Amino acid sequence: MPAPLPPAPYFFGYGSLVNTRTHAYGQARPARLSGWRRAWVQTDLRQVAYLSAVPCADSRIDGLVAEVPGADWAALDDREFGYDRLAARDSVQHDLAPETEVAVYAIPANSQRAASLRHPILLSYLDVVIQGYLDVFGTEGVADFIRTTDGWDTPILNDRAAPSYPRAQVLTTDERDLVDHHLTALGAQLIEADQ
Repeated sequence: MPAPLPPAPYFFGYGSLVNTRTHAYGQARPARLSGWRRAWVQTDLRQVAYLSAVPCADSRIDGLVAEVPGADWAALDDREFGYDRLAARDSVQHDLAPETEVAVYAIPANSQRAASLRHPILLSYLDVVIQGYLDVFGTEGVADFIRTTDGWDTPILNDRAAPSYPRAQVLTTDERDLVDHHLTALGAQLIEADQ
């Protein structure tokens, strides 16, 4: 009798991958990554700021794990270009079989740059992330996302009228108001996109 196949690997998502409207990876479920924090990161590899996991011994972030069928990482690696895919099985708490391989994507420290107007956060990207956290973790999960993310001094480009983020989603009025409430509370610097 042939040996059973090992379980498919999973990724841990902590930004736009939490929003399952942006991908078709199955078996998505809440999970927690320990020893890492979330931060807005700028890199010369991208024109705008993106979220990255950064090592932080005393921190933890909530997100989702989802299956990568057949260990076919190509499409996900392409979506997460500029990030390194790192083994994270021992750092992720989940309800999967203990031997399940889990990876997390992080922008290498030597590629990161300081916050600047040259690499703003796209509001359409932030909208997608917060919509995902609201769907999975509720309003308290959104507040926790804000608390466990660094780099809110990065300028935010208001591109809602003409989203630049390729996986932008339509938000309800309540979702949009929730995002705006948190940005106001943070004192975020919003800059208007050229029309």
